[in-house]
Amino acid sequence: MNLQEESGGLCSLPKFIALLLLTILPNSFLLVAQLGPAVRSDMLVSTDWLARHLHDPNLIILCVIDDERLYSSGHIPGARMIRLSEIVTTRDGIPNELPPVHALERAFENAGINNNSRIILYGERSGILAARAYYTLDYLGLGEQAALLDGGMEKWEAEKREQSTEIPAIRAGKLSVRARPEIVVSLKQMAEYSRSPKASTVLMDSRPRIEYAGERLSEDVSKAGHIPHSVGLHWHELVRDDSIPELQDAATLQELFRASGVVQGKEVVTYCRTGMQSSFSYFVAKYLGFKVSMYDGSFYEWSRSSLPVEP
Repeated sequence: MNLQEESGGLCSLPKFIALLLLTILPNSFLLVAQLGPAVRSDMLVSTDWLARHLHDPNLIILCVIDDERLYSSGHIPGARMIRLSEIVTTRDGIPNELPPVHALERAFENAGINNNSRIILYGERSGILAARAYYTLDYLGLGEQAALLDGGMEKWEAEKREQSTEIPAIRAGKLSVRARPEIVVSLKQMAEYSRSPKASTVLMDSRPRIEYAGERLSEDVSKAGHIPHSVGLHWHELVRDDSIPELQDAATLQELFRASGVVQGKEVVTYCRTGMQSSFSYFVAKYLGFKVSMYDGSFYEWSRSSLPVEP
């Protein structure tokens, strides 16, 4: 188990320690404020933790894939497969939108998910698909039951842990969900954020820096640049290494967010090209304890409107 799982990071300092700092350190109030909210260490599990808990009752591992070969060539024992196409749809020409609640409910029920399941997610694209599944579960009100596998299958394989090609028998689950539309930002809402920026809200573009800066067009997007008043923080900067995509340690993540203007008391709205990269940023923002939502239509939708962009 990594340090942040053991301690919850600096942001999980007990209140009495924070109060002690206030009494013994000059400017300690500023120090405590800059640490940000408490890290939610329960949203991330290590490969060691998962290896010890593989057979826990109610534990369900979901492998989120776009290419079934990732799953069929070898998966974590007991893992169930869920396809990206089951949890995204194209609406009004905009890809990777959330399907209707009943369709999402059915997709997760077919994977054996119940309201008392503990869900561990891993998948393709260095954790992006797992993060998208997390965002979807959070939208359904099931985020408190879900966590990402830190380092994903890449780390599991590097550690030469057991794999299986056996497809587990799945008994369909039964879910009662309560959707959370407040974490889905519409084009209209995003336009309002952009026209009338709020000091309490940070718009975060998760695309590569050169796309944010307008030096390169995003795929299938005809306009260069970014949504006005947004900051750029490429999701890839949030992981240590692309070959084994473990999250940066909590202190590094907090510093990256702080440098982007995200400090305690701020809310975050993430976006990217089509809502995939920004799902990872959404996950990390919530992991760090911030209130967060996502503009799912992202720059793909924005660029097809008459709304302005900035280079």
